[in-house]
Amino acid sequence: MIKTRYASLIILLFSFSLTAQNTEADKTMEIFGFIMMDSGYDFGRINPDWYDTMRPTQILDKDGNEYQSQGAFFMSVRQTTFGIKNYLDTPMGQIKTHFEFDLFGMGKEAGNTAFRLKHAYAELGKFGAGQTNSLYTDTDVYPNIVEFMGPNALPFLRNVQVRYTPISNQNHSLAIAIERPGATADQGQYGKDFTYTTLLDNIKPRFSVPDLTAEYRYSSTWGYLELAGIVRSMKWEDHNTDQYDLTGSAVGWGLSLSTRLKVCEKIIFHGAFTTGAGIQNYMNDADADVGIKRQYDNPKAPIKGVAIPMVGVVTYFDINWSEKLSSAIGYSILNNTTTEAQLSTAYKKGQYASVNLLYSPVKDCILGPELQWGMRDNNDFGGDPQFNLPAAKGNSGNDVKIQFSFRYSFNNAFYKNKYPS
Repeated sequence: MIKTRYASLIILLFSFSLTAQNTEADKTMEIFGFIMMDSGYDFGRINPDWYDTMRPTQILDKDGNEYQSQGAFFMSVRQTTFGIKNYLDTPMGQIKTHFEFDLFGMGKEAGNTAFRLKHAYAELGKFGAGQTNSLYTDTDVYPNIVEFMGPNALPFLRNVQVRYTPISNQNHSLAIAIERPGATADQGQYGKDFTYTTLLDNIKPRFSVPDLTAEYRYSSTWGYLELAGIVRSMKWEDHNTDQYDLTGSAVGWGLSLSTRLKVCEKIIFHGAFTTGAGIQNYMNDADADVGIKRQYDNPKAPIKGVAIPMVGVVTYFDINWSEKLSSAIGYSILNNTTTEAQLSTAYKKGQYASVNLLYSPVKDCILGPELQWGMRDNNDFGGDPQFNLPAAKGNSGNDVKIQFSFRYSFNNAFYKNKYPS
């Protein structure tokens, strides 16, 4: 029933876009996307729900152990994407709409080939609203790789937002937005697997204000430099009837400096440095935003939640060997400063690296192999004498994959004028 509803929505949007266009010079519609097939061999084993990706967070299971390691072959078309853009001139400025989806199931559909909304966004002049890339996300820093997830330490989130762009020209752009809030918490030794878990049984999150994001970019002939920032409020309320009051809050913040530099005619450098606390759900592959800190000298609130600090670094190079051959090679690392109550199963550090050789036999078509490596390091737990919990060293796990991909891209404009991007 749900799939039928999605199909009807797509047909309706497509039909509306077609009928809404005419031959007037101030209207344009683009239909774009790509057909993509991935196949390969996983020499270790990642979480089966993420069989065709390289995600460091998914290399160890919830108990801190590696998944079965006998290796597995995979094939997938889940990266296949379809989208529609419309452009219309009005007395109040240009209207732009962007509707796009792929087949990469997530959430309850994780591991399946299923409809996944990517963009449902509209702009009028300097204002925009809907779901699209967060302002804290720089998609232009992504290297020319074929693996779905990409470098784990890049900020990447599509979010519902309202955006204002006061400056947008050839060299400078500035935008600010309010975005849908959300966060996750690691309850550590107070989680559901422990007998004294009642402390957190009825703690409920509350997001009373939206996240605030901003982005500034300077562009030139050598490339661009971008600085993005975020500030967010995370609150939780204690609805238990015991003697404790664990109601609290934390402020999340982040800064990300990213660039794409033309090193020479054939080499492009992609780099990013990101730091902050409580912004893990804005990262490409991270874990909890909030951790638990002990304060046993406070009888009313023996524990409290704190934003988990993190640092991420990405360095990649795109190399064009010829008109038809290209490569991308690079490395990414994300490190969390875990809290004292996070157990040895908590995610501490993730690393990601890849190298490929891609061939373009004809325009808009690429194919080729890519070698991928990922590693996860879990937290070293210091123990807790009050609850007789011993210290425990976190496990490490790594995975290696070889992937071969084929992708054909298409982009057709109807009633074309000067506006399509």
